[in-house]
Amino acid sequence: MALTEAISAAISAALGVPFHARAQRAIGGGCIHRAVSLEDGARRFFVKVNEASAAPMFEAEADGLEAIAASGTIRVPAVVTSGMAEGQAFLVLEFLDLGGRGDPREMGRALAALHRSSGLHCGWRRDNFIGATAQLNAPDDDWPRFFATRRLQPQLEWARQRGCSRKLHDEGMRLASEIRVFFAAYTPPPSLLHGDLWGGNAGNLADGTPVVFDPAVYWGDREADLAMTELFGGFGGFGGGFLSAYREAWPIDPGYAVRKTLYNLYHVLNHFNLFGGGYAAQAENMVARLLAEVRA
Repeated sequence: MALTEAISAAISAALGVPFHARAQRAIGGGCIHRAVSLEDGARRFFVKVNEASAAPMFEAEADGLEAIAASGTIRVPAVVTSGMAEGQAFLVLEFLDLGGRGDPREMGRALAALHRSSGLHCGWRRDNFIGATAQLNAPDDDWPRFFATRRLQPQLEWARQRGCSRKLHDEGMRLASEIRVFFAAYTPPPSLLHGDLWGGNAGNLADGTPVVFDPAVYWGDREADLAMTELFGGFGGFGGGFLSAYREAWPIDPGYAVRKTLYNLYHVLNHFNLFGGGYAAQAENMVARLLAEVRA
């Protein structure tokens, strides 16, 4: 109860009016943090809690949500407050009921609008996290170099430490060194990316409004977001209309058909580093397909 009372006090301070949680309900679905809803009978908040060491993850998540909100393009849960209490870190967000069904084309148009938000360079103002893994965002004006050195190479090094085959590591590093082949006639502007856009991080409000959450934001090639919507079972219930509406709002370069494998390699490697298992074999197959493109 002491933790709940401390979080209630933090919410009260953030709102400028008293809030006293009368009900607490556990919320499933997350694999990193504990999640609960806190209610006082009139208001309800979504709260993530974890050990104190997770505070940087909550700070990065809040930063990403605020960046997407500031773009004015796509709905995200508002950040209420965050802090530490009783040896625990917490993040309080607006509670959104995501049980609605929406037009997938609205999500496609909203994502295209988000990607129209353009930065001066690739990267971000801070490092953040992709799942529980550090995501390195030191700025770079060169997108292929950024993706090779801030995305592929760190994941490959961590994968080697986790016991992946030398073949995956060495061939992956070779791919990173040859990455410019995939950008010979393509120079993407630095778009504001969600960064972790799989189907589990998107939904709809009751009125159909599309919502995204749990971001890993940075400035980069918009194709990296699009590629992830096709990974891990596809983009949930948003269907084919999502991508066709995106293409209508902002046409996609034909080279995306190959580059999406390059971009999704980052996430498959990260899944190996987080969960092990068959992701290493999947990554090896992806590297082999991409190297075949290099040799072509």
